[in-house]
Amino acid sequence: MNKHARRIAWLTGITTLSTLSAYTTADKIGIEEIRVLGRNAHVIGQRISASEGSISQEDLAIRPLLRVGEILEAVPGLVATQHSGSGKANQFFLRGFNLDHGTDFATSVDGMPVNMRTHGHGQGYTDINFIIPELVGGIHYKKGPYYADVGDFSGAGSADILTAHTTEDRFLIGVGEHDFYRALFMGEADAAAGKLVYGIEYQTYQGPWDDINEDVGKTNVWLKQQWTQGNSSFHLLAMAYDNQWNSADQIPQRAVQQGLISDLGSIDTSVGGESSRYSLSGTFRHQYTDENVLQAHLYVIDYDMTLWSNFSYFTDPDGDQFQQIDDRKIYGGDLSWTFSRELLGKPSQYTFGLQTRTDDINEVGLNRTHARQFISTIRTDAVEETSHSLYWQHKWALTPSLRSVLGLRYDYFSFDVSPLSAANPDSLILNRGEKHDDIATSSLSLIYALDDQQEIYSSVGQGFHSNDARGVTLRVDPVTAEALDPADPLVDTLGYEIGWRGNFEKLNTSVALWQLDIDSELLFVGDEGVTEDTGVGSTRHGLELTAYYRLNHHWMFDVEYSFSDAEFDQALDGSTRIPGALEHVLTTGVNWQFSDHLFTHLRLRHIAEYPLDGGATADASTLVNWRMGYQVKDQVRVTLDILNLFDSNDHDIEYFYASQLSGEAEPTDDHHYHVFEPRTARLAIEWYF
Repeated sequence: MNKHARRIAWLTGITTLSTLSAYTTADKIGIEEIRVLGRNAHVIGQRISASEGSISQEDLAIRPLLRVGEILEAVPGLVATQHSGSGKANQFFLRGFNLDHGTDFATSVDGMPVNMRTHGHGQGYTDINFIIPELVGGIHYKKGPYYADVGDFSGAGSADILTAHTTEDRFLIGVGEHDFYRALFMGEADAAAGKLVYGIEYQTYQGPWDDINEDVGKTNVWLKQQWTQGNSSFHLLAMAYDNQWNSADQIPQRAVQQGLISDLGSIDTSVGGESSRYSLSGTFRHQYTDENVLQAHLYVIDYDMTLWSNFSYFTDPDGDQFQQIDDRKIYGGDLSWTFSRELLGKPSQYTFGLQTRTDDINEVGLNRTHARQFISTIRTDAVEETSHSLYWQHKWALTPSLRSVLGLRYDYFSFDVSPLSAANPDSLILNRGEKHDDIATSSLSLIYALDDQQEIYSSVGQGFHSNDARGVTLRVDPVTAEALDPADPLVDTLGYEIGWRGNFEKLNTSVALWQLDIDSELLFVGDEGVTEDTGVGSTRHGLELTAYYRLNHHWMFDVEYSFSDAEFDQALDGSTRIPGALEHVLTTGVNWQFSDHLFTHLRLRHIAEYPLDGGATADASTLVNWRMGYQVKDQVRVTLDILNLFDSNDHDIEYFYASQLSGEAEPTDDHHYHVFEPRTARLAIEWYF
C-alpha cells in the first residue's frame, strides 16, 4: 500500500469513528443557487467542510482596499501582496503555498475562469484588476480539493466571485494622495424586457515612489443583462478592462544600505506593463422542480498582456530587463444537471456535469529588452491548450444527523506548442510538439450534525494543476540548447481535512485541521523560459481558526488565524522548509456601527517570519487599515480610508536571490523586498439617485 493509499485508509477510519454519536437535524437534501447572505451565517447543512464559506456584499463593502486584488483577502488565511506596479496581478499566499499569481488556487467570476494556463508571466496567472468592487455580490470559497466541480488549480482551493444581481444608482468620485483619482458610475435599469446592471469605472494613480510615476490608467465597463421567465433565468455579462502602468519593483537591501536608493526607490525605472481583457459570458438556469435543476454556462475571453520586468538588474552587460507577452482568446463552458432521488430509502442528490475550455494563444513570448526596447528573443510560441472534463457528485443523507458527499472527476488535456522564434534555432524544432494527458480524481466528505447549530466534517480528496504547455513539450533550453526533461502535464494533489463549525446566535466560528501532499514541486518559469523542477514531493499541513462575533447592532468583531507548515519530502540546499511559505497569518477586524448614518472599520493583518531561499528568513510584517463612512443624507455618502494607518515600513513581500548592481563585479545573494506604501488617505463621495 503506497503512502497516499495508507493515508486515505487512515482518514476514512477516523471519519467512521467520528460518527458514532447521534443527534437530529433535517434530513432533506435541497437544491439551491449559491446566494451569499452573510459571513458564514446559517450554513449548517449546506457546507461539506469547515473551510468552505461565503463573504457577503455587506462584509466586502466595509473593507478598506489599497488594490482591488485585496478583496480575496476576505478568504480566511489568504494573503494578497504586491511586488510590482498597481496594474500587475497580486501575489497570493494560502495554506503553505506561495501561489505566485494564482497557481493551485482556482478563481472565477460567475463561474468564468480567471486563472491563465500557459501564461506569459506564470502558470495560473490571476489578475482581477477587471473587478469593480462595488458590483461584487459576494464570494463563495472552497478550500482543499474536495469538490468535484473544481478541477485545474484546485490544490489549495477556489473562490468564485459573484457579480451583483441588483444595485443602487450612484455616482462616485474618489480622490487621494499621490494623485489617486477614481470615478464610478453604476446602477440598474429596466431594459430588453429584463433588468440591466451596469458600471463604468476609471482610475488613475501616480504612487509614492521617488523615481517612478506609476501613471496608472485603468478603465472598467460592466453590463449585466438579466431575464426571468417562470422557472427559468438567464443572464449575459459583458466586461471590458484596459490598463497601463509603470512599476516600482522589489529592490535589493544592499542598495538601500549603501544609500544608492531609498525604500521607495528603484533600480530599473523603465519597467511596467499594459493589459486588456474583454469577455462575454452567459448563464442559463432552469428549475423543473424544487429538486431538479439544469444549468448551462458559456464564455469567451479576449486577453492581452505585455509586461516588462527586471529582477536581477545587470548580470548581463545590456541589463537584465525582459518582456513577457501574452495574447490569447479563451472559449469554454459547462453544463450541469442536479436532481434528487431516494437511495436505499434515504434522501440523496445527484449532480452530473461537463466542462470544456480552449486557450487559443496567438503568442506567448519572452524577449530581452532594455528600457522597453527589443534586444532579442528568448522564445516565442503559439499554443493551443484544451481540456474536457466530466464530474459526478452524490450527496446522501445517511441518517438524520449524518450525510456524505462523494465526488468523481475525469479531466482530459491536450497541449499543442508551435515555436515561432527562439534564441537557439534547434529549439524551434525540438520544443515543438503535441502531448495529451488525463487524470481521474475523487473525493469523499462525511458531515455529522451535533445539533442544529454545530457540525463536524471529515474530508479526503484529490486535486491537480496543469503545467505550462511549453514545459510539457520542452526538450532543450531555448538559449543554451542544453537537454532538459519535459514537465509532467498534470500534477496531482492529495488533501485531507477534519473540522468543526458552530453557528450560534451571536457567534459563527470554525476550526479546520488539514494536510496536502503534492507529488512534485514543478513549475514552468515564465521569467526564464524553462521548467524548474525540485525533484521531490512536498507535504503541507496546518490549522485554521475563524470567529465572527456580533456583540449587538453596533459592534462586530472577527478574528482569523492560520498556521501552515510546508516542507519538501527531502532536504534541498540543506533545508526541508519550502521558501515563501507563510507559517503564521493573523487578521482581525472591528466594525462599529455608531448609528444608521455613521460606521467605522479597523482591520489588521500580521504575517510572522517565514523562510526564503538559501536558508534566509523574511521579517514579520503588520499592516493596519481604517475606514469611516458617513451618510450625510439620503442621497450622499462620504467614505474616508486611511491605508497603512501607522505608516509601517514593513515589507509587503520579500525574496532572497542573487542580483548584480551597476559597478558590481558579480552577482550577490541578497534580500529583495517591496515595502508597504506609506500611509495614505483616500476620500470618496457617492451621490445616490
